Amino acid sequence: MSVNKVILVGHVGKDPDVRHLDSGVTVARFSLATNETYTDKTGKKVTQTEWHNIVVWSKLAEIAEKYVKAGKLLYIEGRLKTSSYDDKEGVKKYKTEVFCDNFRFLGPSGNAEAGGNGSQAKSVEAATVAEPQGSIPEPDDLPF
Repeated sequence: MSVNKVILVGHVGKDPDVRHLDSGVTVARFSLATNETYTDKTGKKVTQTEWHNIVVWSKLAEIAEKYVKAGKLLYIEGRLKTSSYDDKEGVKKYKTEVFCDNFRFLGPSGNAEAGGNGSQAKSVEAATVAEPQGSIPEPDDLPF
């Protein structure tokens, strides 16, 4: 048995880049920043920012296109997917992305339609979202 599960809470770096494929499927990509703060050996607080590449498909991508904006605080659930390509010099490069299964708006929202008055988080589930053909299907029966 194996598990590929990612949970992130962070701020959207830029508005989603949305594409509508010839097949009719929508895909949205955006960056998400998470911060880690620690105290170094001199007693100074240091904050490190990690940037994550988020990919959202189908109906969930359409929701992201409409409501996800730079600066929004999001809770993301998904799985890691790594791909490779050769750059112009023929050097193999790797890219790791978080394929988002669902997300939740956190914090106050200036848009009542998207997230309410900030007292509640708005959850967006991907239960009906399917990736384009060729993806690896999830097992129907788990042994536990």
